[in-house]
Amino acid sequence: MRLFYIVGFIVLMSFDTLAQISFKYASIHAMPLTYDIAWLSRILTHYWIYGAILGYIGAFFTWMTLLKHAPVGPAFATSHLELISVTILSIWLFNEPLTLNKVIGAIFILAGVLFLAKHESQQNTSLSVVPK
Repeated sequence: MRLFYIVGFIVLMSFDTLAQISFKYASIHAMPLTYDIAWLSRILTHYWIYGAILGYIGAFFTWMTLLKHAPVGPAFATSHLELISVTILSIWLFNEPLTLNKVIGAIFILAGVLFLAKHESQQNTSLSVVPK
């Protein structure tokens, strides 16, 4: 079951990351922002918007599958790991700066995931011990 969680959350993170990066590329392609038919046409005719849609659909179905089996607390925290992958890819792909706030945020996200996972595993261990 542990392998299921690991693979599942990697797939979820990949779909979420694809969606966010695709939206960024689609928005760059759609510039200037004008809120008219021409702007909407630029968005809908660029292939990155379909990467974003695919990412969201894949993330939705992966998330629903994981929620059937994973505890909600750690699952919710782990689902936010895509913020770290998007930040790293944005530095590389879009030359966005790596700021101290981003590093601290990533550390807090990782710490939260690790603490919740540790708490959940301790809780499962204590439940599996049958008192005599």
